[in-house]
Amino acid sequence: MSILAECPWCHRKQAVKNKHCSHCERDLDKAKKGGKVRFWVNYRLPGGKQRREYVGNDPNGRPAGIEEARAAEGKRRAQKKEKPGILERAIAEKMTFSELAEWYLDLTAVKKLASYSRVRQGLANFNRQFGEVLVGDLKPLDLEEYQNKRESEGMAPATIDMELCLAKTMITKAFDNDMVEGKTVKAFRLVKRRLKKAANARKQIIGIKEYLLLMEAAAPHLRDILTVAYHTGMRTGELRTLQWSHIDREKGVIRLPADLTKESRAKVIPLNHHVKKLLEENRRNTPHFKFVLTYRGKPITSEGGLNKSFHAACKRAGLTCGRDIPGGIIFHDIRRTVKTHMLAAGVDKIYRDLILGHSLQGMDAHYLSPSEKDLHQAMSLYTAWLDGQLKNVDHIVDQKS
Repeated sequence: MSILAECPWCHRKQAVKNKHCSHCERDLDKAKKGGKVRFWVNYRLPGGKQRREYVGNDPNGRPAGIEEARAAEGKRRAQKKEKPGILERAIAEKMTFSELAEWYLDLTAVKKLASYSRVRQGLANFNRQFGEVLVGDLKPLDLEEYQNKRESEGMAPATIDMELCLAKTMITKAFDNDMVEGKTVKAFRLVKRRLKKAANARKQIIGIKEYLLLMEAAAPHLRDILTVAYHTGMRTGELRTLQWSHIDREKGVIRLPADLTKESRAKVIPLNHHVKKLLEENRRNTPHFKFVLTYRGKPITSEGGLNKSFHAACKRAGLTCGRDIPGGIIFHDIRRTVKTHMLAAGVDKIYRDLILGHSLQGMDAHYLSPSEKDLHQAMSLYTAWLDGQLKNVDHIVDQKS
């Protein structure tokens, strides 16, 4: 167990006895007298894992001095001789949000999330303000100030709420594992959302004519993605991570494992003749690829890249694109379109929900268990209706030409 001094210039943590920084050779003694040096306590947990803990600030907001650092070291030394649980709870009191995020983002269950990149970015935004704040010191007023600050920076209410929701989920996970106290959870529960429920709900759909214009203007890789999306309603993350091992050609379905779905449940999606034809062509042309939908043979790793391609296709097709633009369309509107079209085709609500991956409500979730044959029949009903609509649009275009 030891105390380390952090150089205020290069941030190298080193022995307290050093008069000059071992890295940048600046005058540490002078910095200590000026109250610019931050002190850390370095020790090992009962399991052997090394832990480095910031001593904290004084009441004036300046880094605590060497005497406070020695007191903190003595406290940890005494706690280490007691029960491990006492030390763990004491550590939680001194954990910063950056340290908590590091723990949370390293969890296997979190890494498997299809939205992992979004979770990581959201927590990074949150920690730009709270990264060095001790978890136990957070107050509801701090979160309200964060909301005001993000709003003044031009962030949408939905974005602000999402960042706080991600942080709240992290805190709840830590609380369930006895890593933080209840008062921190309470701080998040007391803060009200900036966006009223369903206030930003979109109604935009991508009609048959717009779909055909997009297909004509889209790059080859996007055309494949549009085909699968428009005939299955799959989410962006599911499309990007779809692998050949998920395709059951014998049964004519896509079997998505639970770790690739937003609802964390395995999902079965029946295939119609449009998607089957595309899969056969792709399998024949790219037999060695792991992923089904690729860009120049490589997986589409980011949602941003897909949205960029979609925006470019909209521009070439003469369609308005953008979430905040009146009448603008976005890729996610395809899911709403598919479910709306399924309703028009006469597909029962239960099958619409199951195919798109929406949770069944009430006792339906426990008592309804449709077979794959039932899902295929629902997909056939939707496909027959959609094919009829496609023929009608082609007929109208032929008459005009």
